[in-house]
Order: sequence, then structure tokens, then C-alpha cells
Amino acid sequence: MQQFIGVKIVQAEPAVEKEVHSGVDRPDMLDQNQRQIQRPGYRVVYPDGYESWSPKAAFEEAYRRTDCMTFGLALEALKRGKKVARKGWNGKNMFLFLTPGSQITVSAGRPLAAAFSAGSTVDYQPHVDMKTAQGSIVPWLCSQTDMLAEDWTIVE
Repeated sequence: MQQFIGVKIVQAEPAVEKEVHSGVDRPDMLDQNQRQIQRPGYRVVYPDGYESWSPKAAFEEAYRRTDCMTFGLALEALKRGKKVARKGWNGKNMFLFLTPGSQITVSAGRPLAAAFSAGSTVDYQPHVDMKTAQGSIVPWLCSQTDMLAEDWTIVE
């Protein structure tokens, strides 16, 4: 059997599942020999609108709030088109985003012409960019501190 790991972005809220023993599903029909069990869990709404209920322990093992993510989860969010930032960053409105790959035709006199001949096509690989506090865009490199931080958040 193969091993799997899942990554989803869902909406959820605490919810209680009520289960009535003895086959009766209406609390007003309970008699002395029947009992109602309430199990803590979460009501989960998936991106396609599907709703389900998940037991508390299973949900909390599989999901983490999006305002306290690891870098690995932040990277998965980037791959899904989300913007992410660290809570501890000092600049306002700073965030990371994924720039998709593309092909660029080199123009004479442009910076790429120093490395490639004019008219040639260059594969521009996907990468992570940062919007700075000053509003400019710069390529971003991850530090050890950023990789190990657990204060990553999705920016809406």
C-alpha cells in the first residue's frame, strides 16, 4: 500500500455531531433506555461547496489554521494561487506570490541580451516574488528563519 499526504484549503467551524443510540434519530422520541451521544468535531466546507463533519482529533491532526502555517503549508498555498506573508514581518502590505513560468523573446539592448542573443527564446522558470512595503516587486529567497517559522498566513 502506498503512503499519501493531503493538502487542502477548507472552511471549517467547531460543530457537535449528535448520535442517538437504539436507532431513534429524534431526541423528542428518546425513552429511558436510549441515550444521546454528542461528539465534538468540525463542520467542513470544501472549495466545491461539499460539506462534511469530521471528528475533532482527526480534523486537528489533518488541518491547521491559515494564520499559523509552516513554510511547507505556505508554499502549498502559493502553488494554489494564494498570497502569503509572515506575521512577524515589519513592513505593511508585504507578501509573497508565485510568478508562473513563461517564455521570453530576448530583445536587443535589454538586460537578457547580455547573456542570450537577440531574438532567442528563454524559458523563464516559475519563482516566488515579494511585494515590498514600498510597493516594488523583488525576487524572494527564503532564509532559515523563514523556513522554520510557524507564523505564515494567507493574505486576502
